[in-house]
Amino acid sequence: MTKEPGSPTGATQHTGPTEHLAPTGTLTPPGEQYFEMRFTSTRRGARLARRLAAVRLHEWGIPYGSDAHDALVVIVAELTANAVRHGHVPGRDFHLRLQVAPRLRTARVDVTDTRGERLPPRPATVIPGRDPYVTLDGRGLLLVAALASRWDWHLRTEGPGKTVWAEYALPGC
Repeated sequence: MTKEPGSPTGATQHTGPTEHLAPTGTLTPPGEQYFEMRFTSTRRGARLARRLAAVRLHEWGIPYGSDAHDALVVIVAELTANAVRHGHVPGRDFHLRLQVAPRLRTARVDVTDTRGERLPPRPATVIPGRDPYVTLDGRGLLLVAALASRWDWHLRTEGPGKTVWAEYALPGC
């Protein structure tokens, strides 16, 4: 894999607002890592997103087999699967952004799709059997809620759709 900035497999800097992690007016605070990429809104795209996130986390010092790595990969898998299953719009991709901020001892996963009329529940309302995102065959948001230190969603400001995000507290950073 290449490490060139701006390449699809290299670390990238997010150019949009990152008020939740970076101070206003800064690009990439020292030590923080970013990976973002668009994927086809298919099961294959979700699988590729999960695999690339796993590789990237390992390269950033969150090794395969560690609790943090496994939890983050599950979070990526569930959020990307939900983007494909519940946020699919024919001909439109979903976007994954993975960010590790050692200074805040957190890792953040953002998954954006372009379907704005089908919204997930708010974190406090995720109860099995109560909504279309939590069913007997798919407990994705229950897993995310159990693994993440916090999660939520917001509507996109730059177009249709939504972003579902989750933060994971990194031990020992």
